[in-house]
Amino acid sequence: MQPGGSALIDQACEKVLTELDCDFVGLALQNTDGPDVRWHYAAGNSNEKYKRITVRYGKGIAGKVISTGRPMYVENFPEYVAGKALEYPIMLAEALKYAYAVPIHFKGIPKGVFLIGNRSGQPINENKQNTARNAARTLEL
Repeated sequence: MQPGGSALIDQACEKVLTELDCDFVGLALQNTDGPDVRWHYAAGNSNEKYKRITVRYGKGIAGKVISTGRPMYVENFPEYVAGKALEYPIMLAEALKYAYAVPIHFKGIPKGVFLIGNRSGQPINENKQNTARNAARTLEL
């Protein structure tokens, strides 16, 4: 990552949080030295727990989005999720009910995840999903 890159990412997260009027925006990246995925940036976070969350490739929202390279929508958490609620640590840490996560590609390979979420009962509509996808594209190299 380039110097000053983290400030730009923080700004991008804050901008999306404001534009979409959502409760949480986060960015997770796959570690460069292994398959684990960690949350690095957040806006609208209610605590600092996201910094300690690490998931395996293929696990959790971030790991699943990176392993499949496809967006993921979580609706009315934890009622309609596949598997156990504990498999979604970012949802639990931020008390999110709805989330939409899209992959971020680096050199054509999914290596990151951009997630928007709501704590209230407000679903994430198609327009907001489009904005999240566009924001993810701006973070790609």
